[in-house]
Amino acid sequence: MTDSIHSPLIIDVAGHTLSDADRRRLAHPLVGGVIHFARNWRDREQLAVLNAEIKAVRPDLLICVDHEGGRVQRFRTDGFTHLPPMRALGERWMRDGKAGEGSGAMAAMDAATACGYVLGAELRAAGVDFSFTPVLDLDWTDAEGASRSRVIGDRAFHADARVTAALARSLMHGLLQAGVANCGKHFPGHGFVAADSHVDIPVDRRSLTAILADDAAPYGWLSTVLTSVMPAHVIYPRVDSRPAGFSSKWLNDILRSRLCFQGAIFSDDLSMAGARLIDGREVSYTEAAVAALQAGCDLVLLCNQSVGDGAPIDDLIEGLSRAQVSGQWQPRDASEQRRLALLPVGSAPAWDELMTSPRYMAALDLIP
Repeated sequence: MTDSIHSPLIIDVAGHTLSDADRRRLAHPLVGGVIHFARNWRDREQLAVLNAEIKAVRPDLLICVDHEGGRVQRFRTDGFTHLPPMRALGERWMRDGKAGEGSGAMAAMDAATACGYVLGAELRAAGVDFSFTPVLDLDWTDAEGASRSRVIGDRAFHADARVTAALARSLMHGLLQAGVANCGKHFPGHGFVAADSHVDIPVDRRSLTAILADDAAPYGWLSTVLTSVMPAHVIYPRVDSRPAGFSSKWLNDILRSRLCFQGAIFSDDLSMAGARLIDGREVSYTEAAVAALQAGCDLVLLCNQSVGDGAPIDDLIEGLSRAQVSGQWQPRDASEQRRLALLPVGSAPAWDELMTSPRYMAALDLIP
């Protein structure tokens, strides 16, 4: 057994306040963070108190949320700005004032930076550290012009990898202004397949050359500014028989070595259908977590399992502890440093002060 410190588990809590069971789990050294859902929200004051409770257990816990804008935005009331779906920024890119002059693209990039800043600043003012954004999937369409992947759809910036990368970089700039890290998802791309990995196991039969030329291209172009990446629960059988999040070939050989990515890698939610079948066999949460960590993930998410008695979370913590003792999985100092690097930079703004900040008010005017 190694003495290395590594806290790879991102779990959830059941309600508006912490229970004794929540505190016990969050204090465990294998737990590195919390992901919030709509059930954890009543209003800003309650959310801020909940986040303070979490930090009182361990100040280094990373408090996360899926807060992209559009239909994926957990907090929508009590002052939180309704952010547009990212497709709105791609559509603004295409609206040039004059043919070819590029004013639409410049306006879209400015709006993307504004979205990133407002998103990050509002979350920080409520005590949240990190959002799993931006989506880098491409908006592939079918013969009728509808999005091929309904689960992605208007969450994507654009069908063009170049537009996607430019707008994502701008949004990440805005997050950076708010002191918030970023997460590109879902590597190497979820937009080409119709199946939803929450309930199915999507299969993308294209070649590696085709995927790298299109869907995965933004990851290479953004490798120096991405602070984290989340792989897709999608199988690309011409590359590997395992979903990308359980594939060392995708994570180590391609993402890290070929595309030069140096940041943290999160697994997607291990409770999703796309994570429960590996090599044709249904696996436990512990087996899925070990497989993801062995493949190159630094952090693994298990979502929506704290409700009820929370037994799946306890089983995962115990199972990963046993895997560590038996040598199936070994903590990595580099992974822990990547986790800590995702914690926000600088002091969080007070909400009332943020609302009257000139930068914030100017950003609001730019949001579509």
